Amino acid sequence: MAISRRNFLKTTLAAGAALGATMLDPMPAAAKAVKPKKRFRAKRVLIMTFDGIRVDGLAQAHTPHIDALIREGSASYTTRDVMPSVTLPNYTSHLCGAGPEIHGVADNRWKVDDFKLAAVEKDADGYFPSSFQVLKDQVPGIKTAFYWNWKPLIRPYNPKVFDDTLFAEDPDYADLYDRAMGFIREHRDDPQFVFLYNVHTDHMGHKYAWMSPEYIQSIEEGDVQVGRMIEFLKAEGLYEDTHIFFITDHGGIAKGHGGVSPEEMIVPWVLRGPGIKQGFTIEEANNTVNTASTVVRLFGAEQPLCWTGEVPESIFV
Repeated sequence: MAISRRNFLKTTLAAGAALGATMLDPMPAAAKAVKPKKRFRAKRVLIMTFDGIRVDGLAQAHTPHIDALIREGSASYTTRDVMPSVTLPNYTSHLCGAGPEIHGVADNRWKVDDFKLAAVEKDADGYFPSSFQVLKDQVPGIKTAFYWNWKPLIRPYNPKVFDDTLFAEDPDYADLYDRAMGFIREHRDDPQFVFLYNVHTDHMGHKYAWMSPEYIQSIEEGDVQVGRMIEFLKAEGLYEDTHIFFITDHGGIAKGHGGVSPEEMIVPWVLRGPGIKQGFTIEEANNTVNTASTVVRLFGAEQPLCWTGEVPESIFV
């Protein structure tokens, strides 16, 4: 099993502490209990994400359905995105467990055959290993889906890893959410990983400014769709055993983003589901690269050595 940078540091510090303890403590270090990592076999993992959500924007908006996910799960309000604070590098980092310096998606213009920095590892078709690919390789029978309405978003992932996709030209939510619900229902007895994205909130930030009334309203409109999905899952008897993420890619300031201000670089990150602490605020450092690592862990799979993401261990019951 790969040793991450964080675990290497923990192991090194623990070894040093244990050496010192043997001089003072008659109990051998090996005899002291070590809490094992939590391992799950998730039935389904759903990511619902709006583009360009600021932490204070989410706090100001009336979002009863996202608030319910927060109450029922673990939330970070200090998660950092990767630089640059723009869409394609950050969603690639969310779904590929590493930053642009590793996966090579360094701007919104990236294409598999047109880039400035090569990924450190690629498949036969030139794609960095994504969470979709890892799960397809390790979880028998898993079904994967990707629904989106900002066209470049799907570029960093090998099309072969998806069982269903839908791109919607219209920024409205209905077609994407309806398609996702149909897929979830159809494959209710299969393990599933579903990614569901909407760009509407980002468009309102660019058009009217982040934290404008129009931007706040767009978050509230998105929350209505989150509520639709939650009610669907409950009606189908699938809600309780579904892990649900609510994430975003970056914040914004004035009518733009891409810089290193806290308003652009610090974003909310939420997860609820079986085995996840309820009403818990994540205090440990968190980053967009940790999403893929957490998804893979939930399914009981192992992440590739080339990933740098870490699972925020404090979220587990």
